[in-house]
Amino acid sequence: MEKERQMPKDFFWGNSVSSMQTEGAWNVDGKGKSVYDVRPATANTSDWHDAIDEYHRYDEDLDLMKDLNMNMYRIQVSWSRVIPDGDGAVNEAGLAFYDRLVDGMLARGIQPMICLYHFDMPLALAESENGFMSRHTVDAFVRFGEKVIDHFANRVKYWIVFNEHNLYFTDEVFNISGYLKGERSLADMYRIFHHTMLAHARLDAYVHSHYADVKIGGMLAYTPVYPETAKPVDIMAARKSDEFLNNNLNDAYVSGHYSPEVLRYVQQNGIDYDLQAGDTEVLAKMKADFLAFSYYRSTVINGDKLPADAAPNRYLNYSFETNRFLETNEWDWTIDPLGFRNLITKLYDQYQVPVFPIENGIGIREHWDGQHMIQDDLRIKYHKTHIQAMKDAMFIDGAKVLGYLGWGLIDIPSSHADMEKRYGVVYVNRSNHDLKDLKRVPKKSYYWLQGVLAKNGDEL
Repeated sequence: MEKERQMPKDFFWGNSVSSMQTEGAWNVDGKGKSVYDVRPATANTSDWHDAIDEYHRYDEDLDLMKDLNMNMYRIQVSWSRVIPDGDGAVNEAGLAFYDRLVDGMLARGIQPMICLYHFDMPLALAESENGFMSRHTVDAFVRFGEKVIDHFANRVKYWIVFNEHNLYFTDEVFNISGYLKGERSLADMYRIFHHTMLAHARLDAYVHSHYADVKIGGMLAYTPVYPETAKPVDIMAARKSDEFLNNNLNDAYVSGHYSPEVLRYVQQNGIDYDLQAGDTEVLAKMKADFLAFSYYRSTVINGDKLPADAAPNRYLNYSFETNRFLETNEWDWTIDPLGFRNLITKLYDQYQVPVFPIENGIGIREHWDGQHMIQDDLRIKYHKTHIQAMKDAMFIDGAKVLGYLGWGLIDIPSSHADMEKRYGVVYVNRSNHDLKDLKRVPKKSYYWLQGVLAKNGDEL
């Protein structure tokens, strides 16, 4: 039985990050401003100017990843670092940084994965085009994407286009798409979402028509939604939420079309999402090589709390419930490894395309006293139970999984710029308002993970 549970020899273990949460160097070597570069610090958050200064310290971080026995690092190529205004000439110094980073990975036996967009719209396009509200922005982004793909395709074999793409079908879209003005209407949400799907489809087709050995997939932020009770209204609310926020995208990635239920909703509600001649044909060319996702937690929905006219995209705005059966962290994010297994198995059963969890982890508030090792037993337990759940999905349920990437395993500011919500097995010595020395300090979980990966995850 143990031989049957041996992990594949080509399984990927690694770390995932975004550019603005790691690089710093926001105004050096010709980088243009992104929308993040002008967001100020607050009492409980940092600005985005320095992050963990990986721009200058990438060798140190890659050495840590190699020492951890990682063999993949998922990064983002910053659009405004490569094309400062989003739509003009290439900044060769910016591209050269990613050459150094990618070559540094390969020299250490670490496979790169590149994400092309992780919320940080070039400020110039946000101001002139209202971000992805405009098809001009779509065209500019596709040009950027093709340039980066051409530059790295001989070295980078795994790609995603949009980080957590289903967030563009929720109200979060107005924070992550370069949207600076408007009524934040449902029609605007659907329009931006459609534009980003067209961008994904065009780059998907570009990869598949130009590079036979390069793989590209879609990526969702997957938060499974459980019905609060066995009441049919709760079950329907959970099903509809899943259809709009998850199945709608995966259907498109794999089969090249939106969900019939979503299209019917558009028709019944007269939503103008800027469908133009030829769009359907563009979408139809999509063919995902894998389905990627982030997974941190699950949630619960109460159908009784939903207004009658609520769009399914917004159900969780009204009825995000606490699961009384699960532990949570300080930010009330549930700890649900069985939900992770169920999701992996469901995705593979439903689409029969390899699945790839490329973000997983737990945020914990931690302080280093400058001397003693941080004892992050909760993080060890979290990753151990989630890796075990993934292995159960593979070896009991039959799912095909390409790898397991943790999120921010060297501490980075959280997605809302809070340095105190830490996901790493390596502590980075800075706070929200004091950069200190940015020293990298392994936590207890570092040595646990190092041992697990040394044996390819066969022994937890």
